[in-house]
Amino acid sequence: MIEILEETTKEPISLMGRRAGVCWGADIADAERNYKRGLECIRSGHHRVMEYVNVEMILDGYSARVIREWYTHIGGAPTRLQASTRYINYKDFSYVVPPAVAKNPEAEKLYRAAMETIARTCASLEGECGVPREDAAMLLPLGMSTRIVDKRNVRNLIEMSHQRLCTRAYWEYRELMGDICTALGAYSEEWRYLVENFFRPKCDVSGYCTEKKSCGRKPGSPQV
Repeated sequence: MIEILEETTKEPISLMGRRAGVCWGADIADAERNYKRGLECIRSGHHRVMEYVNVEMILDGYSARVIREWYTHIGGAPTRLQASTRYINYKDFSYVVPPAVAKNPEAEKLYRAAMETIARTCASLEGECGVPREDAAMLLPLGMSTRIVDKRNVRNLIEMSHQRLCTRAYWEYRELMGDICTALGAYSEEWRYLVENFFRPKCDVSGYCTEKKSCGRKPGSPQV
């Protein structure tokens, strides 16, 4: 459901080291030093260098609802294209079934019946009533699945992970973030290191929970 595109930087840590090395007057022809310099930047909190690392990917099969939330993380000049609702196949559009619904047979039956009714109605509005597809699409729920092509940098993704890997984050966004971590971790050794060490929930970063209602994974915020 996540496809990492070839335009994504293959060796992100080394690239960070090369970019920093230019400003430091360092030898950027030395691959080992570039890697070590990149790690030093990350570990020292000099995270602007992360913005040079390009990430391009296809997110497919997630609900329109979670993609709307995805769009709220707009730091670092990300951009994206999304499948248009004007071209949805109303007779058989795909959609997401929440776990809370799927585990209840009666609830799932009602849920799927509602989706089928929407699909039939949209098809009838367009085919029998002559309503333009773009207007019939107003009936489509946020639970329908969609596809986007996304472009952003690794700093934006790492900071996003702190919020969206939190157990209090919306369940589908946690799954989406986990899928991205898995896909990036398989892209190269350097990506695997970044994912394993820097894509973390915010309580792992701060050492305590910053939420008013904690899940209990970490102690609460220190008293001021």
